[in-house]
Formats: sequence, structure tokens, C-alpha cells
Amino acid sequence: MSISERYRELVTEVQSLIKALRCDEQSDATERVFLVIDQAVAILVEHDEMVGEIPRMKIESVLSPVLLDSHNLFDRARLLLEEDECDDEAAKVWAVQKKLYRLLNEL
Repeated sequence: MSISERYRELVTEVQSLIKALRCDEQSDATERVFLVIDQAVAILVEHDEMVGEIPRMKIESVLSPVLLDSHNLFDRARLLLEEDECDDEAAKVWAVQKKLYRLLNEL
């Protein structure tokens, strides 16, 4: 699977995660968590369409900052979730962070 395909798959997964978190009535996640996750999603979605058009030689320099920024925002969201004792949600965000980091390492 190419980097651009994996990136798009990751964006889709992140979008479904945020929808699931917002719809979960059992969740104690606060609005500040959603604001941070929304920022991370916006960063990823911004490059979703153009990722396939980036030349292979430039993909690392273009996507690395995007992946690092979104990883940092997801890390902040995970810490907020842990602070709010939302362990299940924090585990889901951690899974996304690991995928972001794996993709970053493959650039």
C-alpha cells in the first residue's frame, strides 16, 4: 500500500473516530478534548486530497510536519482524556497516534 493510500485510510479512520466519540453518550470526554481532536483532524484533512499529487521526492518534507503536528495534538487529546478518566477513549486515540507514528517512520 502506498503512502498516499495509507494516509487517506488514516484520515478516514480518524474522521470515524471523532464521530464515534461525539456520538458515545457514555463518554465523559469534555468539549476541550473535541476541540483538540478537531484541530488534528483539520490538519490531516487539509492534505487528504493533495497527498496523491505530491512527488515521491517531496512527500517526506511535505507530510512530516503535518503528521508531527497532528500527532502532537492527538497526544494532547489523549492526555486530556486520561485526565478526565476516559481510558477507553484514550486507548482509541493512542491507537491513532501509533498509526501516525508508523506512517511518519516510513516516509
